[in-house]
Amino acid sequence: MKKAAIAWLTVGEGQPYPIWCLWVDGALCLVSGADEQPTPGLDGADTAVVSARGDHGGRIVSWPAAVERVEPGSEHWTSVVPQLAGKRLNSAGAEELAARWAASSTVWRLTPTGDPIEAGESLPDGSLAVPPRPTPAKTSANRPFRLHRVKGAR
Repeated sequence: MKKAAIAWLTVGEGQPYPIWCLWVDGALCLVSGADEQPTPGLDGADTAVVSARGDHGGRIVSWPAAVERVEPGSEHWTSVVPQLAGKRLNSAGAEELAARWAASSTVWRLTPTGDPIEAGESLPDGSLAVPPRPTPAKTSANRPFRLHRVKGAR
């Protein structure tokens, strides 16, 4: 997990979703809310399941986690947030980011609570892909074919 920048999070009976994260002091830490990533179901959850992928792109481990909100100003906040802010892509500055997170986001700490649920030989052999969710989006139409350049267009 120390190398993981992205993991998959499953909360309750919901669908797994990707999160950007950082392993800090024996726990997986992440930020959600406001302008940050959504984490459906995490607010109010006591437990979740974290899945990580290996270098080959496939899942290598899934483990149970205790969900803990990191409160601004707490001991965990002062150790976790500077490291998270330093790894955040496209951030203006670590101090500004930490202040914004304290005001409008939530920092989470997911701590392992036991042995992995799946790892090594216990991983399923088949694909775990799920069908795409229904969407009202339509396929865009092809542009008309033009053999010659249109006059006046550059």
